[in-house]
Order: sequence, then structure tokens, then C-alpha cells
Amino acid sequence: VIASIRIHLHLEPFGEHDLETPHGVLHVTIRGVPKGNRPVILTYHDIGLNHKSCFNTLFNFEDMQEITQHFAVVHVDAPGQQEAAPPFPTAYLYPTMDELAEMLPSVLTQVNSVIGMGVGAGAYILTRFALSHPSLVEGLVLINVNPCAEGWIDWAASKFSGWTSTLVDIIMAHHFSTEELTENQELIQTYRLHIAQDINQDNLALFCASYNARRDLGIERPVIGLNEDTVSTLICPALLVVGDTSPAVEAVVECNSRLNPTKTTLLKMADCGGLPQVVQPGKLAEAFKYFVQGMGYSMAQCDVHTYTHAHPFRHTHSLSLSLSLSLSLSLSLSLSLSLSLCT
Repeated sequence: VIASIRIHLHLEPFGEHDLETPHGVLHVTIRGVPKGNRPVILTYHDIGLNHKSCFNTLFNFEDMQEITQHFAVVHVDAPGQQEAAPPFPTAYLYPTMDELAEMLPSVLTQVNSVIGMGVGAGAYILTRFALSHPSLVEGLVLINVNPCAEGWIDWAASKFSGWTSTLVDIIMAHHFSTEELTENQELIQTYRLHIAQDINQDNLALFCASYNARRDLGIERPVIGLNEDTVSTLICPALLVVGDTSPAVEAVVECNSRLNPTKTTLLKMADCGGLPQVVQPGKLAEAFKYFVQGMGYSMAQCDVHTYTHAHPFRHTHSLSLSLSLSLSLSLSLSLSLSLSLCT
């Protein structure tokens, strides 16, 4: 198994592959080859999505492509969630969230380290992976991460009782704010059809049940001089991202409160709901660029651009976007920036 993975990474740097792991087959898409000692960007999607519907808008965006010239990218699809995935056999036992995290080292046998980018369930999986394998993770970008154990299905059902009935409806409520569900019809229709038609529904239900049964991440904010050597927490820099009208705001704020403030930045995106990587790819690409530069990786060809690109997934009304970040990372490098981005 390991030999076959090494062959994939060395001889087939571009393409999609099904890789055996201790907990089943994992579908991965590789873009590029590792650049020297630089980490690989490793992505993991949310429930109801796959790597294409979750990340294509961001990674196809011009400014993001300038960044990924300097890094190899590995997109991971959770078991059974990729396009045209076959159904699992009857009585198939889907991996737990912990087991999904433990599948990742099998993908990274020829990789020194990663910068993880995850959304929702994928953010949880990458965080669990970083807690178990801290030497493999140099940084994390966590979008809509929820560190808690309570099931989102119960929350969604209570919040949207009266119209939420099907699995697709509940997943839509997981992804999108009530404002988006009523106002951004093009975006909503696109993703509703994708969730209902492009992903095997039985496989999707298994992935959702696994996420719903997750345990608390068990992370705790370290206090210098008291418990910094004993608490469980991320040791790598982390950028937490959430739209200001996202259903995940409270969960992300809770996660931020549990992490080391000297290594964690919370970015709440204005005029943005549940899928910032889709609705605001320009803002997220800029934030990611400065996050990576703050970790010490230069990108000589990457200049700051005024965001003027139109995108079909963007809100139809004009947005004036302002992004202010203060990145304080483990390299004792503080970077403050203020960007004015207009559409």
C-alpha cells in the first residue's frame, strides 16, 4: 500500500487516486509535486460537499493560483463522497471522525509536513489530525470549525423546525444562514442540486452520521505558568475563518476561546455567510497568503491585487470589503495588515 502511494506522489503528480488506508479507501486528488522542504497544502471538505464543490472556486481563483505555484496541493474526499462514488455495501461501518483523521498519514508518506485547510467536518478532521500528529502539521486554516460534540442535526432541526425535513434541507441549514437561504437564490439552488444529485445519498447519510457522532475535541486554552505543558491544544498557527452571518459563528468563537491566542487568529468575514471560500474567494486568498507568509514562506511572484474579479457565486449587490488581520504566530512574527478590497 505504501509503495503504491509513493508511486502516485512521485510519478503521477496530477490526478485522482484511490488509496488504501487502515480504515478503508480514500479518494485523493494531487496537484503538483512537493516544492523542496515546503509543506503540502492539504484540504478536507464539509458534509454535503466534495473537494470540487467545496474548494474549486477558491483554488481556481487567480490570486490563489499564484500562491499554489509555490506549493503542492492534496485534496481529500471523505470515503464515498467523491463524484460518481459507488454505494457502500450493506452493513458497511463508516469510519468515525477519529478514524477519518487517522487515514491521513497513509496519504502523506512522502510529505514532510502540511498546511491544512478544512471546512466544517473537514476542519474538525484536520484539527483532530493535528492533535494526534503535531509534527506533520505546520499550520491550519479552519473554516466553520466546531470543537464541540453536540450534533448539528439536532440544532438544525430545532432551529428550522417547520420546514426542515430531508437530509438535504438539514445540510443546507448547516451550510447557509437564513439570510442566504432566502436571498441568494442562485447560490442556494446550485448547492441544493449538487447535494441532492451529485453525491450518493446513502454514502452522504453515513458521513453525516459520523460527523453527528463526533466527540468533543478536548482542547483547552493554555495558561502560561499554569498548564501550558499539560493541556491538549494545537501547537501550530491557526487561522479560524467564519462568515459574519454563518450558522457556525458561535462554534468558531468557542473554538477560538480554547486555543492559544498567541498562535491563533479569528477572521470574521463581513457580508459573508456559510461558504466564505465560495462567496469571498478573494478575501480568503489574501488572508491565506499572509498567513503562509507569516509562517516564513515567501512568494516572490505574489503581489497584492485589488479584487475586481466577478464570480457567478458572489452576491449580486455591490460589496465594499475591508479586511484587517493581526497575525501573531509561533515564529514570534507579528504581522498587521489592512486591505481594502472592492468588487
